[in-house]
Amino acid sequence: MDTDRTVRVFTDFYRERGHHLITGSTLLPPPGDPVLFTTSGMHPLTPHLEGLPHPRGRRLVNVQRCLRTTDLDEVGDSTHLTVFEMLGSWSLGDYGHSRSLRWGYELLRDGFGIPHDRLHVTVFGGDEQVGPDLESLRTWEELEVPVERTGDNNWWSNGPVGPCGPDSEIFVWTGDVPPRGTPTTDPRWVEIWNHVGMRYRRLEDGSLRPLERPGIDTGMGLERLVTVLQGRDSVYGTDVFEPWLRLLPPLWPLDGPSLRLVSDHLRAAVVMIGDGVRPSSTGRGYVLRRVVRRLLTTLRRDDPSRTLRDLPEELLRHTLDHFRTGCGPGLVRDVLLEEERRFDRLLERGRRLLSGPRYRGPLSEEDYDYLHDTHGLPRDLVLELRPEG
Repeated sequence: MDTDRTVRVFTDFYRERGHHLITGSTLLPPPGDPVLFTTSGMHPLTPHLEGLPHPRGRRLVNVQRCLRTTDLDEVGDSTHLTVFEMLGSWSLGDYGHSRSLRWGYELLRDGFGIPHDRLHVTVFGGDEQVGPDLESLRTWEELEVPVERTGDNNWWSNGPVGPCGPDSEIFVWTGDVPPRGTPTTDPRWVEIWNHVGMRYRRLEDGSLRPLERPGIDTGMGLERLVTVLQGRDSVYGTDVFEPWLRLLPPLWPLDGPSLRLVSDHLRAAVVMIGDGVRPSSTGRGYVLRRVVRRLLTTLRRDDPSRTLRDLPEELLRHTLDHFRTGCGPGLVRDVLLEEERRFDRLLERGRRLLSGPRYRGPLSEEDYDYLHDTHGLPRDLVLELRPEG
């Protein structure tokens, strides 16, 4: 099942059950939202989960593109991505947690063909404020899916204050042997879907106030789901990244982690540019600039002559088409090449600066801060540029 079909199966399932498809077609949050980028499927819906009526009704479904930089240093392994998509469904004061879980189980088993015996779930086991999530526990027991009770791992919150509640996480067995253990004891159980019962609002004093209109928020990472459905051991082995891993190695011989990082960061940069972001020294533009400079630093580590001028147009078009942006590949290429020229000028200044006597010995945190704040040289680039010794 390829990525496009996976999305259709998900959205069609919920639309057949009365959910309205809403847009998730940009990384940029709604006007007035203080965050730089949308980081989760539920982020734009937070006011509606707290009670504000939604113009499309009480049952919603979407595919939301997201960007996170909190795990930027982890990119290059088999799972982390800078830009990704979330499949989400919501009940805004309509149906309850049990129905959400039953539909989720039905979709995974019948829609995506995941065998019953390869599923395991976790539920909230209770703490000093709230008792165990018995509704979810009874539902899974009736469906005869194995259940594990946990504490904080199954309590979802939107920060120190705001909507929150118990969640139930669904895991799929990815091992080559029959399922064993539980999600907390064997990493081959991979979480793919989280169903949150949005029942409370946490106040500033830490207390919980029941919401007048409890809701349901579910989120499932598209790339992670496709990895499971396609039997891959990495998100980079799926059809989402097939063109990248086919076209880049002949062009730039890179080791596995470097190839994944360059592929991820280039893809993320293309999406940001397609959504209207341009490189700058602050805000969203700085995130784009940081991503481009990280990939250029990695790309040139073994061969300083490598350049983005060689980037195949097929990759730009593939990503822009997948995310349905209104931007053409020519504009994306122009933005990337201009940022590459800026990076080259930064490298020249950095080499001259770091070759001076002040920076011949070990660098202090104050040195790194000064180089970054005054000269625009981030730590990872300083480490690459410093002459040996």
